[in-house]
Amino acid sequence: MTRDLSRLFRPKSIAVIGGGAWCRLVIEQCQKMGFGGTIWPVHPKAEEVAGLPAFKDVDSLPEAPDAAFVGVNRFATIDVVRALSARGAGGAVCFASGFLEAAAEDAEGADLQAQLLDAAGDMPFLGPNCYGFINYLDGALLWPDQHGGQRAETGVALVTQSSNIAINLTMQKRGLPLAYVVTAGNQAQSGIAAIGEALLEDDRVTALGLHIEGFGDLRAFEALAARARALGKPIIALKVGKSAEAQAATVSHTASLAGGDAGAGALLSRFGIPRLDDLPSFLETLKLLHVTGRLPSNRIATISCSGGEASLAADTAHARRVAFPPLNDRQKTDLRAALGPMVALANPLDYHTYIWRDTEAMTNAFAAMMDPQLAMTMLIADFPRGDRCDASDWECTIAAMIAARERTGANAGFIATLPELMPEEVAARLMEAGVVPFSGLTEAIAACEAASLCLPEPPEPLLLPTATVEPDLIPEAEAKRQLSAYGLRVPHSKRAISATNARAVAVDLGFPVVLKGEGVAHKTEAGAVVLNLTSGQAVSDAAHDMPARSFLIEEMVTGAVAELLIGVVKDPAHGFVMTLAAGGTLTEVLQDSASVLLPASEADLETALNSLRVSRLLDGYRGAAAANREALVAAIRAVEAYVLENALGLEEIEINPLLCTPTDAVAADALMRRKY
Repeated sequence: MTRDLSRLFRPKSIAVIGGGAWCRLVIEQCQKMGFGGTIWPVHPKAEEVAGLPAFKDVDSLPEAPDAAFVGVNRFATIDVVRALSARGAGGAVCFASGFLEAAAEDAEGADLQAQLLDAAGDMPFLGPNCYGFINYLDGALLWPDQHGGQRAETGVALVTQSSNIAINLTMQKRGLPLAYVVTAGNQAQSGIAAIGEALLEDDRVTALGLHIEGFGDLRAFEALAARARALGKPIIALKVGKSAEAQAATVSHTASLAGGDAGAGALLSRFGIPRLDDLPSFLETLKLLHVTGRLPSNRIATISCSGGEASLAADTAHARRVAFPPLNDRQKTDLRAALGPMVALANPLDYHTYIWRDTEAMTNAFAAMMDPQLAMTMLIADFPRGDRCDASDWECTIAAMIAARERTGANAGFIATLPELMPEEVAARLMEAGVVPFSGLTEAIAACEAASLCLPEPPEPLLLPTATVEPDLIPEAEAKRQLSAYGLRVPHSKRAISATNARAVAVDLGFPVVLKGEGVAHKTEAGAVVLNLTSGQAVSDAAHDMPARSFLIEEMVTGAVAELLIGVVKDPAHGFVMTLAAGGTLTEVLQDSASVLLPASEADLETALNSLRVSRLLDGYRGAAAANREALVAAIRAVEAYVLENALGLEEIEINPLLCTPTDAVAADALMRRKY
């Protein structure tokens, strides 16, 4: 059920229910911010709260409030929410903790959360265990604490599952205009996707930043991504959970490669939501998106008056998906005219200090560097600290960069390599003029990379995770039989019920053969696979030495130019994650993998395959034959087709190795864990 959050987030009347410091602060922060609506304190005994006359209960209010801050204990919260819902309130923030988030320590928490949901009915609420929100556009704060923001006409919206991180983000001194800061609490009813979608509907919001601990309702995230696309507004995310401690490995290589975080990354990529790794880069990316929106490409340029800074810019970008294109003839001609013959022209550019303080010459040089081939041109200049130094000599750089941007209409940025050397007042001036004031070189490059990522085509609906089961390990022969029915090419094979029988079966199948012990997940490590056996005696001897009682004898596939792994793991949080990786003995050594969620688009698979280091072998390395790409993709699609039709009860599949030859792609080994 989709609930309308507009009255809650953009209220004209606010009820503050409860006493104590928290509730007084909500009222005081609204007054301090200049909220133009009505504030109604509610307290059963007090005559006034924070200088305003109090009402004894919800029913005594003059009318249903648009928004209510419920600052009472968890038991009373349920009764208050029920009264607000019955009165027709627009929504509430439930501040109290001790609900489902505390279920591990307090068995009563889960029951109380169920009661809270029932009490709310159709009325939307945030939380519980929630700090609330700040609407900087209208000065409406359901926020029981200090914050560092100020009123804005437009800005970015932030949604986080952490109240403390929310407070910290409001304290930023980077010149980033904030429209909303919203905390989601334990998301009993309103999840971060639904909150984000509601915020994007405000025309004054330019971009959305999500701090995500867990996704929850995947369909809600699909709806959020679709709505953001329709509105033309970018979303970025800071997703936590990369640590190995958060990953649950099972018996396959796929599980250890994918883990929980690969699913999160694949989900964000599917929705076209760039992922940032730290809060500074997160904020700088939002700043860039607020000024320019998505960048048309990853082609950038930097200008500095120091060779050291030019080299630092190039090195910082080295491992990033950004490019410094060579200067074209027009740039060279105009730069030479602006700088003279003593400056070596390149991108990144060291323009030296010959023209420092000559604002017109600096404007000409900066404008000459700006070009349609570039998505962003950035000037590097750190300002001296204001408490000990005089920064007036840097005014020329500000004026020249603003003038160059106005002359060319290009996307322009101004980078302080050290974040603390971009004064907040300078950042505000640059932002007002349409120049992105970057606090930190690393963060600036990360922002350009994130903002330049292509928005994928609208994806198909995600295959949602099914209920978790205790799976059985399916015999390899049976796993291959089931997958071959969906088009996966498997070796010709026969089963043998004993070591003695294996010899006769091998003779019947024809040499050379591969002998495998059945019932073993990691055959190579356990000594349960022997390749290229060419005689019955060799098969018999190998079978007697194996830790198995039954065997699979297969044709020996030769001529592979590369070995791949195709794996699928059901990730309870994100869906069915397909991992493509270097296969065979290289799987653990190279850790060369890419993951997508099912169903996957052609672009998803192409991007994943091309990102692998082993893709060079697939394309024909140093004159060697190339793998048959059509057969390879057909094998991937066969595994996908099986998963899409047999998801219920399936936990994982692994093909390792898939032998990729110039003519074929053959699944040499198959592992399947499922419950029937």
